[in-house]
Amino acid sequence: MIYIAILGFGTVGSGVEEVLRKNAAEISAHAGQDIAVKYILDIRDFSATPYEKLCVHDFSVIENDPDVSIVVETIGGARAAYDFTKRSLLAGKHVVTSNKELVAAHGAELLEIAKERNINYLFEASVGGGIPIIRPLTQCLTANRVLEISGILNGTTNYILTNMLKNGETFDAALRQAQQLGYAEADPTADVDGIDTCRKIAILSDLAFGREIRPDDIDTTGIRSVTLADAKYAERAGCVIKLLGRAVVRNDGKLWVYVAPHLVARECILSNVDDVFNAIRVTGDAVGDVVFYGRGAGKFPTASAVVADVIDAVKHMKTRRYLGWNGVEPGKVAALGDMESVFYVRSDCTVQEAAEVYGAVVMLSEKDDTERAFLTAVMPTAKAYAAADALRSRGIAVHSIFRKL
Repeated sequence: MIYIAILGFGTVGSGVEEVLRKNAAEISAHAGQDIAVKYILDIRDFSATPYEKLCVHDFSVIENDPDVSIVVETIGGARAAYDFTKRSLLAGKHVVTSNKELVAAHGAELLEIAKERNINYLFEASVGGGIPIIRPLTQCLTANRVLEISGILNGTTNYILTNMLKNGETFDAALRQAQQLGYAEADPTADVDGIDTCRKIAILSDLAFGREIRPDDIDTTGIRSVTLADAKYAERAGCVIKLLGRAVVRNDGKLWVYVAPHLVARECILSNVDDVFNAIRVTGDAVGDVVFYGRGAGKFPTASAVVADVIDAVKHMKTRRYLGWNGVEPGKVAALGDMESVFYVRSDCTVQEAAEVYGAVVMLSEKDDTERAFLTAVMPTAKAYAAADALRSRGIAVHSIFRKL
């Protein structure tokens, strides 16, 4: 019998317990042993519930119990979760987590402790919820040199953008609907400002390129500035707007890693990923493009990935799975200034003024539109933004500027 402790009994934590109980026979068969929850750590009182006898409020009870082999951390954040995870690892317990903030901020340190103790720190659920991506990236695709990772990594923002395009909702209306349906938190900052996507592309970059990529080094722009007008013009261009996290290998081996809204052409597979679904496209030098698609969040999809890691930890009780990356390499993440793209621009400029600062452009706006929207030729990022500044210096408003994938 393998005993585990669950830290945090919210949406994901309770989903883990339910999956373990509901699918006990299948899980035991895959793991080769029975798995039981011995403790649930939560600040709430679970008196008069089925979990009353399992609930503890003092982490040291779990920390000092030699019967507990695996700790499942679903608290979230990087404060208490960091303290409890580090103490669990130092106590020789395997840790499984869904906590992308913690992995992105402290993963290198926690993986090093796990390596020293010959135990496992596993986090499949931290990036794609129920979408398997970390195992494929670190096992199935390791014969490749990864050239690019591009992903729709946040279901809340994807739901909002889908609603704006398909139903003509404003950003604010689509956000309210996402909150009413439970897709967005009361404070949606981490989602709509791209912070959640930033953490996830950081983890994927760490694993794919073998170096720690700090979230603070990732240029991050969310979707607050996206309007219905942008969605309309994108449609005229044969595109949709998606918030993407991207990591691209330059010719010199450095990386462009960033988060931003993009115009995505309809022929690109990522353009068809709608509502709360996520998709991650990995480009390898041998395999080409492979895409991982599914629900990137939610109680049971995330719990599914967590329990899979629990099973993996049971199978590797005595032998550590290799998983990790080296420390920060100064200058590994390059500035975006010389990254070349087609850009979408929406401005109050005339056609002539657009051509004067951007050169040849493809107009998306109609003659009777009060503003101009257009696509540029391929140009460096620095040049695209300098041209926008040139319009502003003439007193001309520039409302939007997005990269086209």
